[in-house]
Amino acid sequence: MRLSVIVVAVILCAGGCSLRGVEPPPSGSTLERTWVDPDGDGVLERGPGEPFVDRTELAPATEPGDELAVFAQLTDIQITDEESPARVELLDRVGPPFESAFRLQESLTGQVLAASLRSVAALRPQALVLTGDLVDNAQRNELDALLEIMRGGTVDPGSGAAGYDGVQSAANPDPFFYRPDVDPPRELGLLRRAQAAFSSPGTRVPWYPLVGNHDLLVQGNVAPSARIRAVATGSQKLVRLNELALGAVRAQSLSRELVEELLVRGLPGAARLVSPDPRRRPHAAPEAVERLRAASAAPAGGPLLDYSFDIGGSVRGIALDTVRRDVGAGGLLRPAQVRWLREELARAGERWVVVFSTTRLTATEGAAPALAALDASSRVIAVVSGDKHENRIEPRASRGGGYWLIGTSSLVDYPQQGRAFRLRRTADGRVVLETWLFDHAPTPLAEISRRLAFLDHQGGRPRGLAGARSDRNARLYR
Repeated sequence: MRLSVIVVAVILCAGGCSLRGVEPPPSGSTLERTWVDPDGDGVLERGPGEPFVDRTELAPATEPGDELAVFAQLTDIQITDEESPARVELLDRVGPPFESAFRLQESLTGQVLAASLRSVAALRPQALVLTGDLVDNAQRNELDALLEIMRGGTVDPGSGAAGYDGVQSAANPDPFFYRPDVDPPRELGLLRRAQAAFSSPGTRVPWYPLVGNHDLLVQGNVAPSARIRAVATGSQKLVRLNELALGAVRAQSLSRELVEELLVRGLPGAARLVSPDPRRRPHAAPEAVERLRAASAAPAGGPLLDYSFDIGGSVRGIALDTVRRDVGAGGLLRPAQVRWLREELARAGERWVVVFSTTRLTATEGAAPALAALDASSRVIAVVSGDKHENRIEPRASRGGGYWLIGTSSLVDYPQQGRAFRLRRTADGRVVLETWLFDHAPTPLAEISRRLAFLDHQGGRPRGLAGARSDRNARLYR
């Protein structure tokens, strides 16, 4: 017994205690400290920082000079109502393309965002951009929680009846799901603590949201309907698919019509009772977009979340809404958006331009004309996205001088980091975009989330979503 207590203490300290007097930087900057697993035993330890890698594919390296702008990005936060009957964790059993419907750390998404905002505050950026998939299941109560966290103050993450009622319950006999009170690594009382109210610092800088497929589509794939809303707010939780539904899922023939057909006679399989909650109602896309506009610094606009904004006096940000409103997680850019983008590039004048999109434009349907417009501009520095939960930086050469395609890993999967940016002049009159990753602040529950995310067999570690060193901390010369 005594030895086991010591082992548990060592594991806990590896994730959340100060090791050998090494304190994490207040901003969480990975330029100063990183997390490593040198022994390959699944236990994270503090490691050295990762200095900038000079990326010179578009221009030669030159001494950085005056700072023009500082901004930050958080993406794929996926605030999750882990007790919702509208979630389909059981699909993970089917395998690809159905994956990450369940995560070991899914009860802690709100605490991770709150801890990330503490790191953002230490960075003191001029703008914070959230590049989509802010919530997990397009539910009103998930968006409520996100906005409360961004506003700051006390946040109550629970839904349904008091306490936890979900697939991670210790009483669940299903061996597929991690139960923190029972299974290793044991985290006694974790679900009770995850359901408790917590404090968020909020953000004191202007923040600008984009929407992702998870923000507008149920489970990120299907637009809400009356039948789906009845499931989400009701008292029946699907725990096993019947043969008809399982066959349809395995055929990968997802459509709204199929979902409606499967639900026409009720849930398509075995179910159990849960506590209903009307706050779980999936929202319509216009409602979500309007709420995000009203709560953030995004200007008023139409049904798509497209807009422009200033980052200091030298940089213009352009936000592009690339989310479908019907079915599917793939991105879509409409012809009217391309025309608007061309107008905004012209309005930017001599300011430098950073474009933000949820999906990567190079993999977005209808984006070829938009890329052509960006290729023609001499002021575009970067196109920044999320969606893939992966750190990746690629150069795009163009007749306008080229720009950088930057993808950033998620807050929901390992490594649970945000990205910082600093635009600087160079000695020869050009610019360099410095970008680096930052960890969330070491609050107790956020630290547990990082450790569990590292162990998740579907998450960022086994899939290499942290990227190469040159995808993380880099000087991008232009």
